[in-house]
Amino acid sequence: MVAHRTPSGYRIPVITPAQIRAARALLGWRQTDLAKASGVSEIALKNVERGASDPRTSTIDAIERAFDAGGVIFLDTGDVRDGGPGVRLKRSS
Repeated sequence: MVAHRTPSGYRIPVITPAQIRAARALLGWRQTDLAKASGVSEIALKNVERGASDPRTSTIDAIERAFDAGGVIFLDTGDVRDGGPGVRLKRSS
């Protein structure tokens, strides 16, 4: 999971709107597909992708779980496999 904890223990989601759009593109998903897979409303997804809202941690978690089930791995800055933020498809098992 791509998140950091503050000294107070709260999680700070670091998946960016661009990463969400890129992950959808990798899977060939429309916003409606992601909404169905994640249980997040399409309006909320549109706002997150536009950067027009500050999503709850639970919203980011639901989006990330949907992408994980679809086979997408999110990378954090400094990830040794890449060195920068991004998304990558998982290898098929």
